[in-house]
Amino acid sequence: MDKKKLSETDIISKFIMPAIQKAGWDLMTQIRQEVKLRDGKVIVRGQLGIRKTVKSADIVLYHKPNLPLAVIEAKANKHEIGKGMQQGMDYARLLEVPFIFASNGDGFIFHDKTNTTQLETEIQLADFPTPEQLWLKYCAYRGYTAAQLPLITQSYHDDGSGKTPRYYQLKAINKTIEAVSEGKNRMLLVMATGTGKTYTAFQIIWRLWKAHQKKRILFLADRNILVDQTRINDFEPFGTAMTKVTGRTVDPAFEIHLALYQALTGPEENQKAYKQVDKNFFDLIIIDECHRGSAAEDSAWREILEYFSAATQIGLTATPKETKDISNTDYFGDPIYTYSLKEGIEDGFLAPYKVIRVDIDIDLQGWRPTKGQRDKNGELINDRIFNQKDFDRNLVIDERTQLVAQTITSYLKRTDPMAKTIVFCNDINHADRMRRALINLNPEQVAKNDKYVMKITGDDEIGKAQLDNFINPKKAYPVIVTTSELMSTGVDAKTCKLVVLDQNIQSMTKFKQIIGRGTRIDDRYNKLWFTILDFKKATELFADKNFDGIPEKILVTKPEVIIDEDNSDFIDELNGTNEKSSEEDQPKINDPESDYKPADGTDFGSGESAEKWGEDESTPYIKFHVAGVTVKKIAERVQYYDTDGKLVTESFKDYTRNTIKKQFASLDDFTRKWQEADRKQVIIDELAAEGVIWEALEQDVSKDLDPFDLICHIVFDQPPLTRQERANNVKKRHYFSHYSEIAQKVLNALLDGYADEGVKAIEGKDALKANIIIPFGRPLEIAKKAFGGAQKYNAAISELETELYSDKAS
Repeated sequence: MDKKKLSETDIISKFIMPAIQKAGWDLMTQIRQEVKLRDGKVIVRGQLGIRKTVKSADIVLYHKPNLPLAVIEAKANKHEIGKGMQQGMDYARLLEVPFIFASNGDGFIFHDKTNTTQLETEIQLADFPTPEQLWLKYCAYRGYTAAQLPLITQSYHDDGSGKTPRYYQLKAINKTIEAVSEGKNRMLLVMATGTGKTYTAFQIIWRLWKAHQKKRILFLADRNILVDQTRINDFEPFGTAMTKVTGRTVDPAFEIHLALYQALTGPEENQKAYKQVDKNFFDLIIIDECHRGSAAEDSAWREILEYFSAATQIGLTATPKETKDISNTDYFGDPIYTYSLKEGIEDGFLAPYKVIRVDIDIDLQGWRPTKGQRDKNGELINDRIFNQKDFDRNLVIDERTQLVAQTITSYLKRTDPMAKTIVFCNDINHADRMRRALINLNPEQVAKNDKYVMKITGDDEIGKAQLDNFINPKKAYPVIVTTSELMSTGVDAKTCKLVVLDQNIQSMTKFKQIIGRGTRIDDRYNKLWFTILDFKKATELFADKNFDGIPEKILVTKPEVIIDEDNSDFIDELNGTNEKSSEEDQPKINDPESDYKPADGTDFGSGESAEKWGEDESTPYIKFHVAGVTVKKIAERVQYYDTDGKLVTESFKDYTRNTIKKQFASLDDFTRKWQEADRKQVIIDELAAEGVIWEALEQDVSKDLDPFDLICHIVFDQPPLTRQERANNVKKRHYFSHYSEIAQKVLNALLDGYADEGVKAIEGKDALKANIIIPFGRPLEIAKKAFGGAQKYNAAISELETELYSDKAS
């Protein structure tokens, strides 16, 4: 056996795996092969998205399934023994393990982060460490005590379906368990929307519960949909040990309690259901979406956390809130683990986005009423210049609403009229008007189903009843929903493909939550990316340094009353657009089973009443409503998510040019590698793995060009030749006249196939099975009779490809 000729797979099976198993590692519970840690980033250009190919860790070794210890990266024996080390270290970084092994089958290079004197050593196959040796080194490295180990080693829940925590979820779980084992009682987990915070929380609770470290657990949320989705989905394995708190009664017979703040407390003493049990009743509390609800120190809901202050409390959020009044980190401490939107997109677990920024003339230039002009209701309009922040807040212009609705409709018609769409409006009145405009612009779709467009807001029971249908991928309707606040968070809309922003958004927390409505990926329904249609410049927040990071703590311990000069915060509050007073932060709840119903009955988000008060209680606040204004769209710019998380304005040709030039310094460099490749399809596939979407290029440039010519033309500005022109050039040169008559006929037929389909018609394993080749016989028969065998046939194909591209290779 010539070891140098063995494949990487053979090296693993014949040398590496036997060495590992001989050292005592259990094949069923401690060894996993081909561990895929990432899903592959989605690259989007135009209306196409494609996943980049990702490599898997060859072997990962575990103490138990929830505790990875080491990564092993293998290479074929023709390579140096340590060639796979850097790749292995990348996987180890994701898993946060200290042991990395690289091997070519001759032995191992062992990178040991626990060894401070010599990081890398070479060891023989027979000297591979035992599980006990690595576990002891790992425990010493992590500083575990004997008292911590029963909890540290407690297994996560395994339902037998094969679903296991993703690498970042496992890190979040393990870091939390480790912190609890150290006696920490306040923790914050920050994980981007769509990355499985609730599933992560379930696994944390499961391990603490099964280890008998925490016996009674409270999962606390502020919206019914969050509690119900949790109970039905991720928490289902708790079975009869779990209950949802209803009727303001805490039943001590259960161990796992899911509750709304609203069900546990209220302004009256008899509504404070949490006081039915002792202060030490709960020993673990998970606070979902902890940037809301009890986040503020003076919140009516903070009293629950303070009552159970002895319990371990873990806050979950995608968007920790740091303002002068509210600080998640002040209460929970700095996050013990953070997994950001950028990381999720780069790993391929979250959907990237493209942004279409629409600029409207009156938004940029402003609008001023004529002298003495009155609105549709007879109100005298204030004589001032109204700008973008005023529209649909202080001033309604019918034509602007119509233009926004028309732009949404046009986009859907030219892409996918059935794409799930959320339109974020300034308030409920705005959502009503937008719904009406969209219905009038889509009569054919509404005729098919009158739920094509729905308004889903806190005041509308019929609309709220359709929320489950909207987020269910199996339900086609509703397709378009208009909303103000209700759907900005906590709505798991996996197949939402269009997020429309026609709302003034100043809060980074709120912006990130809204963007999160589209970031989920669902391969089954071809949801790999989404579009943001922005009418209010909200996407400028992407450029803020805090967008994908933890905001700096700016809590003011002794807050002062601050009045901004233009009263914009006050007006925002009246209209339900101010972050602090919006639906998502409204603590005055009088119905424990409803979502956001202020105790006094006031709907701050409706915009219906003209009797809201302005600068003081003697001045009524009025929303003016006008029509007959000429409104035009003056610009529309498409931007894409770039590799560094920023938005770039570029065509797919630009993206391809930038991507290719990172790999090939010059035309000569590219053509040389192309000519040297035994199979051109390998290069085509490699570039596709880097995000070059060939279908998009063909649509953008020409479907008649070979990938070689597409690259030469787009990247290196060379005049292209079509596949047909290349095939004809080869035929004109009569280069294959030295072949037999039947071989010439086969080569001519292959050239015709190339002209129609490209190199796959020549190189594909079924090339000789094509209809144009079949008359010459079976593949093996053709290779033998026409060319003298498979080896000579392959040489003829290489010569044919050299001739095809010879004009570029000189």
